[in-house]
Amino acid sequence: MRDFKKLKVWEKSHHLALVIYKATASFPKEELYGLTSQIRRAASSVPANIAEGCGRNGKSDFMRFCHIAMGSASELEYHLLLARDLGLLGNLDHRKFTGQVAEVKQMLTAFVRKLSADG
Repeated sequence: MRDFKKLKVWEKSHHLALVIYKATASFPKEELYGLTSQIRRAASSVPANIAEGCGRNGKSDFMRFCHIAMGSASELEYHLLLARDLGLLGNLDHRKFTGQVAEVKQMLTAFVRKLSADG
């Protein structure tokens, strides 16, 4: 069992979830149970799945949860694009957030490769 709080990829994804929560606070109230909820759920799912994987026994379980986190990051990418195209998120914020998502995805990919290589 690993301490997820010591993983850089968890730290980066947790920070992303925090900024996403703050950014979506200004979304229209009618989106609270729609796009706002979807974006927040996808953003928080990334670090949550990394944390859950750390609590599992075995490397294969951990890697499976890292792949689920990757899927959530891709889902977040789409929801951010949708929010931008609907005018809920400005271009500057969209670029900033998608850059952070891309960084988390790269870190997850590298982390899974390292886990695989460790035998």
